[in-house]
Amino acid sequence: MVNIKELNPDSSPQAAFGARLRSAREARSWKQDELAAQVGYSGRHISAVETGRKPPTLRFSRALDVVFGFTGTADSFERAWGEIRNGSLLEGFPEYLGQEARAAEIRLFEVGTIPGLLQTPEYAGALEEGNVKRGTLSPDQASERVSFLAERQAALMRPVPPIVIVVLDESCIRRLIGGAGVMERQLSQLVEFAERPNTVLQLAPYTLGEHRPFNRVVNLLTLPDRSVVSYVESETHGRLDREITSVLPLVRAYHQLQAEALSQADSVAVIEQARKGTP
Repeated sequence: MVNIKELNPDSSPQAAFGARLRSAREARSWKQDELAAQVGYSGRHISAVETGRKPPTLRFSRALDVVFGFTGTADSFERAWGEIRNGSLLEGFPEYLGQEARAAEIRLFEVGTIPGLLQTPEYAGALEEGNVKRGTLSPDQASERVSFLAERQAALMRPVPPIVIVVLDESCIRRLIGGAGVMERQLSQLVEFAERPNTVLQLAPYTLGEHRPFNRVVNLLTLPDRSVVSYVESETHGRLDREITSVLPLVRAYHQLQAEALSQADSVAVIEQARKGTP
């Protein structure tokens, strides 16, 4: 007799996904191999997802929805997959993404790496590959993160696009990510970004020293009703804030940062020099 592993759907979103998959399959009296044949995966894969040994992917979740008739419903496996994906994001970030997609103005400050909205797929892939090598993500999760980033970038290409103002610490263009070729194309994309009519790109040079007001990522969104929300991150936490008493100091500091940073023309010139100097 085959031992059936007991599932605890309350332990995590991934466990809940697996338990629900098993329940839906058994309700139709399907064996794992029978379901696998319909979705284009192996029975072993079905078993691994049900028991939480392998995380579901977006493609797999959508295939399940087609087979079970859940596509576009509140019970869809794609929706459950989104809960798993968001569960791996820092606190506050999923909510931030929802606000970002409708913002009238986006202001960003980044240290160390190019911000997601400006990343090329290759650059983003190199960052996620690093996570895979460190064991913090599976290859499937890394691939989905890159795909999700492309969706996030596409969401800003609307009929009336938001104003996007980005100040990059100089470390963002000096840190080599993915090798010379990847970095050269990423820097080229920064130059193209600066040429758009709805964007501003500035560098905060190393020479700012102690006059740089921020030491971590800062995102400011101006919403259609002209209210402003902020999102700030540490290494382990993110926080979305709507309180004017705490958001206003960040807005003021951002204006000071822009005043101290290089002009867009000078910033592009430095980026072009970095492109030529890339080994």
